[in-house]
Amino acid sequence: MQDNLDVIVIGAGVSGLAAACELAGRGLAVSILEARERIGGRVFTQRDPKLDFPIELGAEFIHGRPPEIWQPLQKAKIAITEVDGDSWCVFEHGIKECDFFSQVEGILEKMDDSRPDESFAEFLNRRFPNGSDEATEAAKRRALSYVTGFNAADPALVSVHWLVRETRAEEKIDGDRAFRSANGYADLIGLFQRQIQERGVGVQLGAVVNRVEWKRGQVSIAARGTGGTRDFMASRVLITVPLAVLQADAAERGAIQFRPELPSEKMEALNKLEMGKVIRIVLRFRERFWEKILPVHRGKQNLGDMRFLFGEDEWFPTWWTTMPEKKPIITGWAPFRCAERLSGQSSDFVVEKSLQTLSRFLGMSLSQLQDQFQQSYLHDWQSDPFSRGAYSYAKVRADDAAEVLGAPVDNTLFFAGEATDSANTGTVHGAIASGQRAAKEILQELD
Repeated sequence: MQDNLDVIVIGAGVSGLAAACELAGRGLAVSILEARERIGGRVFTQRDPKLDFPIELGAEFIHGRPPEIWQPLQKAKIAITEVDGDSWCVFEHGIKECDFFSQVEGILEKMDDSRPDESFAEFLNRRFPNGSDEATEAAKRRALSYVTGFNAADPALVSVHWLVRETRAEEKIDGDRAFRSANGYADLIGLFQRQIQERGVGVQLGAVVNRVEWKRGQVSIAARGTGGTRDFMASRVLITVPLAVLQADAAERGAIQFRPELPSEKMEALNKLEMGKVIRIVLRFRERFWEKILPVHRGKQNLGDMRFLFGEDEWFPTWWTTMPEKKPIITGWAPFRCAERLSGQSSDFVVEKSLQTLSRFLGMSLSQLQDQFQQSYLHDWQSDPFSRGAYSYAKVRADDAAEVLGAPVDNTLFFAGEATDSANTGTVHGAIASGQRAAKEILQELD
C-alpha cells in the first residue's frame, strides 16, 4: 500500500473496481481496501470442476444491453449468449407452459408515478381490490411473486415510484431480455482485475474497515487484518460498501464508524432505502432428468427446453436452468420471506428444502431426485457481514434517496454502489455506473 494516496476506495465490488480503474487511468494514486479475501463483492463466480462450468453465487444475468457491461466484454471479444427456452408454471394439477411475464406486465403497467407514492401492496389493493375475477387474482399473485422475486423486495415497503423508474430504465436497454457471459461474471471481474493491475492500483484483501476519520481534504482509515489494525491515509475516500453495511450498528462486524458522523441528510437517505433478501442454491445432477418429464398439459413433448419454472412455495418458488446451455444444473431462488426462513440455516437444511420443493414441482418422488443429486452451491448473503443482504430498493417517498446517498461530502467523502444509482438500483450495471459517476465527481474537483 502506498502511504501518499489521492484516493482510497473501500470495497472491491464492481463499483469500487470501476471507479479505481477510472481514477488510476487519470494518473491518481489509488488503493482499494477489501474486507473479503477476494475481489468482486456480490459478484461471486465459482466453477464446477466436473462440468467445467461457471456457477454464480451472486449476480448471474446480464439484464438487457447495458453499455457498462457490454462494451468491455465485446471489446475483449468475450462471447455473450442470450437466455432462451420455455417458461413453465406449477398448477394444482401439474405443470403447464405459461406466459408468466405478460401476466405481470398487465398489472405493472397500471402503476402511475404521477400519483402520490404508495407501496406496491397498497397499489394492488387500491387498483385491484379483493374479489376480482379469478384471472385477475392469479395475475395479482404473479405480480407479487415478481416484485418479491426480481426485486427481492417487501411489497408492503417498496415504492411504486421507484418501480416505475426502474421499469423505464429497463426499457431503454431491452431489460426484458437476459444474457450470460461465456464464463459468467468472472469474465467481467477478470477484465477489471487486469486493468487495476496495469494501472498500479494496490488492493489490500482481508482489510476490514471499521473507522473513517475525516476532515476536508484528509482521511484516516482504520482497517483490521490478520496482522492487526493499520491506519491508511488519503486525501479522499470512496465508500462503495453495500447499503446494509452502511446501515449496520457500529458494534457489528463489518460496520463502519464515521468521525465525525455522516450528515443528517445522508442518515435520512439510508433510512429510506432497504436491503432485499435472497437465498439462491445451485444444484448439479447426474443428468438433465427433466428432459424425460412429460407435463400433464402437453403443449410440449417434455421439459427439455425449460428455462424458468414458477410455482407457489414457502421455500423456493422460482427455478431456472442453464439454457441455452444444456447442463444438468438447476438454480433455486428464495426471495424475501423465503430467504428469511432459510438464512442462517445449515447447508444441509437448505439443500433438503430445495430438493423437497423441486420434487413437488416436477411431480417426482424425493428419493428419485436425491438419486440424481450430486452437488450444491450456495452463499448466505444475509449472514455475510460484508453484504448483509442481496441488493437494495427504495421505500415509499424515497424519490431522491439514492441521489442524496451518492452525493459527495465536503469534497472528501464520496459514495458509490448499486444503492446510489437512481435509475438501475440493484443491478451490476447500476453499480458500475455509480463507480464511474463517483470517479468523475472526484476528477472534476481536481481539475
